[in-house]
Amino acid sequence: MSLGRAIAERNPAELPSRRDEDRRWTDLRGLIREIPPASPANDDRLPLGPFHALAGEEVVIINGRGPGLVEVAAGEDRTIAVRFHSTAGAGSHTAELAISVGDGASLTLLESHEGVSAGYITACAIEIGVGERAKVERIVIASDHADSVGASIARVALGAGAHFAQTTLTTGARRQRLETRVSHPGHGAAVRLDGLYLLSDRRHADLTTVVTHQGVDGVTDQLTKGVADDQGRGVFQGRIVVAPGADRTAAKMGHHALILSDRAEIDAKPELEIFADDVACAHGNTVGALDEEALFYARQRGIPEPEARALLMGAFLGEVLDRVEHEGARDVARTWLAQRLGVEA
Repeated sequence: MSLGRAIAERNPAELPSRRDEDRRWTDLRGLIREIPPASPANDDRLPLGPFHALAGEEVVIINGRGPGLVEVAAGEDRTIAVRFHSTAGAGSHTAELAISVGDGASLTLLESHEGVSAGYITACAIEIGVGERAKVERIVIASDHADSVGASIARVALGAGAHFAQTTLTTGARRQRLETRVSHPGHGAAVRLDGLYLLSDRRHADLTTVVTHQGVDGVTDQLTKGVADDQGRGVFQGRIVVAPGADRTAAKMGHHALILSDRAEIDAKPELEIFADDVACAHGNTVGALDEEALFYARQRGIPEPEARALLMGAFLGEVLDRVEHEGARDVARTWLAQRLGVEA
């Protein structure tokens, strides 16, 4: 069952529900009673995307319509912005994109999910193939409308010696799930898989990841941080699987979140499944409140409480942004966060 299949078949019975173990915190069947009609084509000029100043190339998919394939030849070095744009209120659509990165190539993938109308439902499927010794950094900004439902799944297959880094930033939606599944070959390949969510009002964000190590000498480093205020709900599900024979795997996962309201909620499920010997794997999870002593210290020095809270949240979340490798994208991410916290970048 999936949102994409439900949209394609106009069948709410195909929606995932809380009976599905890995969907129990992002129930769609209890929320959606009827699948809206297909979103219409839209040829209106779009506003500039969040990465417009950085990308040499731009791929635009509007209401599910647009290119289906992006190819980066072996040895090439490219920066590409991919925009999934939803303009139709009360419509539904799916989008599919395949990205192929040749051996020894380098790709900076600047991806945005943008919604300007209330009520849409969208499902996006992305296949990313990364060749041997290739390098991909994927930075995702999800800016769905507050009254929308969206799901995105990226399936990443790595070659030996490949490097894949990802940072996902989101403010959530009525229901939103951003999922990444990585097939990790080991043999010198390395993965960094990070996320940041900043939720308020009744926004919901589900960051789900699965990394499957299938060979020796693989590395995974994962860090997700989030803040939930008002009636916001953050979900983190991270699973690292070390298959039989994937010896000498080094993997670590951390999820840390702040709850700023009695009505906010954080659900976290970090998992390690280890079926090999001679591995170094660890995970950690913390959920708490803002440091009251640090807040008091800031207020004693004349910083108004709202500004002090924003500064503390920025310092807490900023660790994720510091790990972004592309300098321009890192600056965009910091500006994105500062705007949402109401402070200067």
